[in-house]
Amino acid sequence: MSEPRVIKKYPNRRLYDTAISSYITLEDVKQLVLERAEFHVIDARTNTDITRGILLQIISEQEEQGSPIFTTDVLAHIIRFYGDTLQGMMGNYLEKSLQAFVDQQHLFREQMRSFIGKNPLAMMTELVEHNLSLWKSVNERLQKPYFPMVGGETASSPPSTAATSDPAPAPDKAEKE
Repeated sequence: MSEPRVIKKYPNRRLYDTAISSYITLEDVKQLVLERAEFHVIDARTNTDITRGILLQIISEQEEQGSPIFTTDVLAHIIRFYGDTLQGMMGNYLEKSLQAFVDQQHLFREQMRSFIGKNPLAMMTELVEHNLSLWKSVNERLQKPYFPMVGGETASSPPSTAATSDPAPAPDKAEKE
């Protein structure tokens, strides 16, 4: 795996991407995030990692535009966790929750892509065939005779009538006349 890109932030607040030997903007850093590129932002004077601060700055700018992701209540809840005994767990919880959300979103998009990518007529035919097979299997189960439990096991055939070898007498024709 290659080394993460190093971006240096100078005192004049400019960002310098050492991989392309050029100054970049916060919008360029945002694009790196969208492309899932690995990078670190380093303070040029102190050599400290300030990546989180830059990412927070990008989030702050995004929140000021359009419709924000973080409501006032969500931000207030997050602030309340600072200094709380559960502060360490909160970051891990948020990270895992967001990852689960991203995984579900990816799965949903893949399902929609495979769903939409098909011929509409073929989709309808496939759906009808699937529903028909489900209906047939349910219908078959409903039409099977039901035999109550015998000795803890479901009987696969009617209870044995071996003890009574005589069949039930047929109604007498004379009685009907």
